[in-house]
Amino acid sequence: MKRLTKKQMIIFAIGQLGWSMLSGLINAWLVTFYLPTKNDIETLNAPQYIQPGLVILGFLTILGLITAVSRIFDAVTDPLIASLSDRSVNKRGRRIPFMQYAAIPLSVVTVLLFCAPVEAISGINVVWISVFIILFYLFMTMYCTPYNALISEFGKTQEDRMFISTAISLTFFVGTLLAYTPFVFSGMLMGSVGFAWSYRIPFIVLAAIAAVAMLIPTFCLKEKDFVDTKPSNANMFKSLASTFKNKDFRVFVGSDIMYWIGLTLFQTGLPFFVKVSMGLDQGYTMYFMGGMTVLSAVFYPFVSGLVRKFGKKKLTIVGFLGLALAYLITAMINIVTVIPGIVYGVVICVVAAFPMALLGIIPQSIVADVAEAEGITTGENREGMFFAARTFAMKWGQSIAMLVFTSLAIIGTTQNVNANDITASALGLMIVAFTAVAFCVLGAVILWFYDEKKIMKTISKPEEKQAEQVTEQ
Repeated sequence: MKRLTKKQMIIFAIGQLGWSMLSGLINAWLVTFYLPTKNDIETLNAPQYIQPGLVILGFLTILGLITAVSRIFDAVTDPLIASLSDRSVNKRGRRIPFMQYAAIPLSVVTVLLFCAPVEAISGINVVWISVFIILFYLFMTMYCTPYNALISEFGKTQEDRMFISTAISLTFFVGTLLAYTPFVFSGMLMGSVGFAWSYRIPFIVLAAIAAVAMLIPTFCLKEKDFVDTKPSNANMFKSLASTFKNKDFRVFVGSDIMYWIGLTLFQTGLPFFVKVSMGLDQGYTMYFMGGMTVLSAVFYPFVSGLVRKFGKKKLTIVGFLGLALAYLITAMINIVTVIPGIVYGVVICVVAAFPMALLGIIPQSIVADVAEAEGITTGENREGMFFAARTFAMKWGQSIAMLVFTSLAIIGTTQNVNANDITASALGLMIVAFTAVAFCVLGAVILWFYDEKKIMKTISKPEEKQAEQVTEQ
């Protein structure tokens, strides 16, 4: 079988650019669009489509309930799609057809999610958002689960795997940053098209670009040229159970959940840290996030060399501890107040950049290693299920972090349960930062029990054989 050239690996990474843009749009704008603040309603004439406030049992918004239900549905579809992909006998391959069928529906559904039909608070809008957010997660899973499985199947050597992981990590960050560009363009459009369409127009443009990006690898790469794997015969439940029987994978997933909790606590809290703790305009959030992303990308070319020298486990632990240090500095903002807020912001970005590079690249490669080792040991090719399980861990971590953040950030404040605004306190944000430190340290401790030597020994011989194959253009 052929090995992917570097050019083909970059083509593969373009697919991640597409879906990360759409995921970024949902993460960045769903709440902003459907739960506008009092200031947006009064100064920008933002429409309200659903009932505001904590109206579900006194602690949850309608949008929060919709999102929670959709996440439960998503948790079911992850292993289902993974199982269908692993067992596929499609003549074009087990992964590419799923990705091709999902790309355009995913892009269309993303736009429609922001097009609630009634320009006022209405139950119809609640139904609309509920249906399209479930469809969004369904099509996202249909694309991402097979896509991630290809990391292991396309990465025939450690060098290939690290290059692919580096490339997709970079395109993920670029896609996520592009998802924030409506922040700039909406201001230009708002005066002529109004609040809703000033966001919808950039969303449509980004969704169209995302669709093309997601389709590029499906048309430019022929899966059967690079992958020769027999379909798995295990059903979904058996396959999922077998995946979690792998001790090293369980260790990795436990560590990974801690990472996603810590990371999401920081990303969710960054606008609040900037505004409340640092005393800066909220617009600095974009500058800090962008600066940290660009600086992190500078370290990307060095990660592969460091992995060859030190191994993935040690560097991932270094990444955990580095993020913990960045969060510790964040917690100190309201303790050591003589340092200007903007200085804190710059220092945090610089300290977090290298750990973000490590944790953005290496974990995907670790999952690919474990999946390959399992395939060699058992004879079953369940790469899709391994990456679906990792995605499941990510979603659990993000969901837990959102609950933790909203519970801790408001300590010491009195909330208006009828408003969409979250009032965070300096004390609450300091507790959030210390909590993020604890989760990152715990993640490092858990990963210590990952048996990297055993995994690498298992996959080393097949890898050496594959490395001897001539790379075909």
